[in-house]
Amino acid sequence: MRKQKGFSLIELLIVVAIILIIAAIAIPNLLKARIAANQASAVGSERTIVTANTNYQSTFNGFAVDLPSLGGANAAACAPGKPLTAAAACLIDTVLANATVPASPKSGYYFTYAMSPGAAAIAGPPATISGFQVIAKPSQANTTGDLNYYVDLSGVVRWELAAVDPTNTSNPIQ
Repeated sequence: MRKQKGFSLIELLIVVAIILIIAAIAIPNLLKARIAANQASAVGSERTIVTANTNYQSTFNGFAVDLPSLGGANAAACAPGKPLTAAAACLIDTVLANATVPASPKSGYYFTYAMSPGAAAIAGPPATISGFQVIAKPSQANTTGDLNYYVDLSGVVRWELAAVDPTNTSNPIQ
């Protein structure tokens, strides 16, 4: 009788099949976990924006006119020793401050910052606004997230499915 060296083809096929079955089970759960993490990050980012805007209002007597004003256009604008200004308050990180288009998201979401309906521009210096709203959308719907989020100066984060734009009457997060 000859001594066998190595594995037979059937044994190798069985091992490959088992690995494929495990991957088929694990990959969808991994994608769901990543979407959930991105959504939690988006909600956290919206709360950070509200907190930063509250600090901005107490310093500059109004809310920031855009998202980069809360952070800064780049890291150099918030370097130690640089004076803080209304255009670069350095209250949020520059990644969040510049996550304003799908091409430059923060954790899979980008943020649209605008003056809230009924709010007014406040003459400066510095120029500020009396109310704001922030909408967070996934940079790739159903891949980086499947919910849109809304927050305004009330601080209540609201949500809608990715196909619908959220408003101040959308479902609040419980």
